[in-house]
Amino acid sequence: MAVSPVLVIKIVDDSSVGVRARWRDDYSEHHIVLNSVLTYWWANDMPPAVKFLELFESVIKRTINELTPHKNLNIKYEVQADNSLEKASEIEINLIEVQADDIGFKIDGKTLSLKGLRNSIDDDEKTPFTESYDKVIETPDIVLKKYLEMQNK
Repeated sequence: MAVSPVLVIKIVDDSSVGVRARWRDDYSEHHIVLNSVLTYWWANDMPPAVKFLELFESVIKRTINELTPHKNLNIKYEVQADNSLEKASEIEINLIEVQADDIGFKIDGKTLSLKGLRNSIDDDEKTPFTESYDKVIETPDIVLKKYLEMQNK
């Protein structure tokens, strides 16, 4: 029986989001420290929900690349928010599929809910948001070479 790699997503102590990729006895893990990134986004007037999704994809990509270097990461997910992504203070991410080249990952913790992303209260009318994403994120050749060198040490 083949052992599938696992991607684990979880909220740790309401202060960070943990992303861990595990395959047999090997693993790679990274955390997104919410207070730090939210403070930065607020101070620079950036949309927190949009920036979080970009960071989340990047952390998944990096975590999996450290475990199993790959050229393309296919990631499918759905996002629901209490408003447009630019104005959302609450989002829910439902990971549907994650695949590094031809290696599919079992996902543990498919749903991630975050609240309090905005530091201001908007009295404007809210328009609930739902969108599905199906992305292919490519690893540049020079970066892939570095991950392969790290793995072969």
